[in-house]
Amino acid sequence: MQHRTKHEPSSSLLEVTLDPGEAMLAEAGAMVARSPSLRTVVRLNAGRGAGLFGRLKAFVIALLRKLSGGETFFVNHIEAPEGGGWVWLAPPLSGRVRHVPLQGETMLFSAGSYLASAGDIDVRVRWGGLRAVLAREGIFFIEASGVGDLWITSYGAIEELPCDGSLLVDGGHLVGFDASLALEIRSPGGGLMGLMVSGEGVVCEFTGRGRVLIQSRSADALVGWLAPLLPP
Repeated sequence: MQHRTKHEPSSSLLEVTLDPGEAMLAEAGAMVARSPSLRTVVRLNAGRGAGLFGRLKAFVIALLRKLSGGETFFVNHIEAPEGGGWVWLAPPLSGRVRHVPLQGETMLFSAGSYLASAGDIDVRVRWGGLRAVLAREGIFFIEASGVGDLWITSYGAIEELPCDGSLLVDGGHLVGFDASLALEIRSPGGGLMGLMVSGEGVVCEFTGRGRVLIQSRSADALVGWLAPLLPP
C-alpha cells in the first residue's frame, strides 16, 4: 500500500493512498482528513474472524478500559469502494510514525502505540496481566500478527534494539516487542531502596532472541514533570 510520513520527526503525519478495493484499519480518533471517495465504519476490534464469544470478549475489554479511565478499543475500517482515495492519520503525542512490515510474525505493542494496519494482519487486544500493570503498560497489550503493513507511534523517537539473550528496558519507554521474547518484571537494582529512590520504578527484562522497540521519551515522565505545576 502506498504511504509516506510527513512533518517528521516531531509532528508526524501519515498519508496512505488506497487503490480501488483496498482497505485498512486505523485507531479511532487518528484520522485527520480523507478524500470523500473513501468509506469509514467504526468497529469494535475483536480480531479477524471472531465469533460471538470473541466479540463479547472485546466488548468486555472495551468496557473495562473505559471504567479504568482508558480509551475503549475501537478502530476505523477505511475502504476504497470505487476510484481509490487518500487518508491522513496522526498520533496523539509529538513523535514518530514508524512503518513495520510483518511477514508472518507476531508482535506485542504498548497501549497507544498502534496507529494503523493494512493487509492480512489480525489486530486484537491481549490481556497483559499483572506484569503489564507493574511495568506501567496498563492491563492490555495490542497484538498484531500476519502479513502486511503496520504503523506504530511513539512519544519521541523510535529505536530498535536487538535482544540476543537478555535486555533491560524501562517500562515507560517500551513501545513493542516480538512475541517470541519472554518478559519478566524486576527491580532496576539496589533492592527495595533502589526501587524507591532510583526513579526507574520497575524494568522489563526480555530474554530470548528478537527485537524490542523503545521510545526516546516517556509519557510517565511528562506527567510527573507537569503534576507539581498544576493547580490543586
